Amino acid sequence: QVRLVESGGGLVQAGGSLKLSCQVSRSTFSGDAVGWYRQAPGKERELVADISSGGSTNYAGSVQGRFTISRDNAKNTVYLQMNSLKPEDTAVYYCNIGYYSIRGYEPYRYWGQGTQVTVSS
Repeated sequence: QVRLVESGGGLVQAGGSLKLSCQVSRSTFSGDAVGWYRQAPGKERELVADISSGGSTNYAGSVQGRFTISRDNAKNTVYLQMNSLKPEDTAVYYCNIGYYSIRGYEPYRYWGQGTQVTVSS
């Protein structure tokens, strides 16, 4: 059974930083692509960043230059370092296992429970 557990969320002032972690229980993790998504109240879930098994990364334009996704295959963990946080970054953040198609990163059906990030102005 695949399980993803996010952690590291919290309340931070604008301009601050947080580092999210996603622990993945899956024997093939090192070969998986992983994505971080977020969903704000009343909005659709959006892809924030993704990382391939080889470490190639992609970012949404709204977080480019502020967020960094990374992975530690020895720990089955993916991280999202978030700097220069803005109130509009407030959302529940989820990690996901996926793959790449011609459309880019595509999620499988495995999701974590999410971790709340709140940025105050």
